[in-house]
Amino acid sequence: MKHVTYADKALLLDDDAADWLMEYARALGSAHMSDSVTLRGIGMDGNEIDATFLLNASTELITQTTHSGLKGPDNDEAIGYMQERTRLILTPPPARPVDNPLDLA
Repeated sequence: MKHVTYADKALLLDDDAADWLMEYARALGSAHMSDSVTLRGIGMDGNEIDATFLLNASTELITQTTHSGLKGPDNDEAIGYMQERTRLILTPPPARPVDNPLDLA
């Protein structure tokens, strides 16, 4: 588990979710892009929460390790989304010619 601080709020996220949140925020910032991601976490009151993060070049995000023995909520779908989007930002697919410019569908 990692302690994540964003916009003066803190929560606990599983390690993979916290690490990919940071990596995706870095990729978006370097590309001058923005996106939002919703992750399941544990709030400071100990309850499970949904937290939506707005990520852009101005995002201030801190992740810290913890000694917590808690198991974080599942974020596999959100992690997969962040992994794919990060990959597309950092290594975009090559441009391809369009045979018929009027047929883009």
